[in-house]
Amino acid sequence: MNQRHRNAILTDRVMTVVLYGVAGFFLLLLAAFTVYILGKGVMEFDGSLLAFNAEGIGNQFFNTVYLVFLALLISVPIGVAAGIYMAEYAKNGRLTGFIRTCIETLSSLPSIVVGLFGYLVFVVMVHGKWSLMAGALSVSILSLPLITTTTEDALRAIPKSWKEGSFGLGATHRQTILRVMLPGCVPRIITGVILAAGRGFGEAAALLYTAGMSTDINWSRWWKLSSPVCPFNPFRPGETLALQIWASRTEAVAPNAAQVADMSAAVLIIMVFVFSIGARAIGNRLDRKMTGGKD
Repeated sequence: MNQRHRNAILTDRVMTVVLYGVAGFFLLLLAAFTVYILGKGVMEFDGSLLAFNAEGIGNQFFNTVYLVFLALLISVPIGVAAGIYMAEYAKNGRLTGFIRTCIETLSSLPSIVVGLFGYLVFVVMVHGKWSLMAGALSVSILSLPLITTTTEDALRAIPKSWKEGSFGLGATHRQTILRVMLPGCVPRIITGVILAAGRGFGEAAALLYTAGMSTDINWSRWWKLSSPVCPFNPFRPGETLALQIWASRTEAVAPNAAQVADMSAAVLIIMVFVFSIGARAIGNRLDRKMTGGKD
């Protein structure tokens, strides 16, 4: 073994240790952050704050879930379709390069800028009011680049033999994408959806100008979508948990504002964790079902 080879092995070991150290540091940082938030929430726990009324955070919890659902309902089909186009149909050229540059630029936009854009387009230009739909459309702008790039990368990572085998059996390009390639991409697409949903759960800046800072819900009128107090009316204002935390720490004058903020933060952390685990479990089950794996 010559000196050059020994130096390469030593460098590889050193870099491995450094990378493991960096990964461990961020893992410990995340664990410490999570434990701190959950600990504060447990210490300040009050069952009455979980009520679905003006004194509790139940309505804000529902608004958060509903807004993220609306945002994913908009962004997932468009993002997956855009990813399919970029991976399978777009030809290499200036136009494709320009589109990729636009997607990358869109993914790096500050959320406050997206919020101002959403306010101008989805509220002012349509002569509307603050609403969950306006907030969901703004969050969709933030989610689209992530879902698009995730889908495109997932499709490009599929082995060429899968596509060639499908073509060899007489399948069309569309059938190959829908029945062979997309099923193989389910886990990675689910990962993109989880990341997009996580951003939606924690988004506050983009919702300040679009979703509103008030919530007036009458649960006895859940069946009348046109009612301004119907919980399922997407065109009503809706304060989310992230906005509740921000307002409780900056503007609230209530004596229990800090307690509400700590409880909201803990509930938000648990919500994101449960959603991530549930989405991952569903994605794995779909992957096994579509690819013929065992349960």
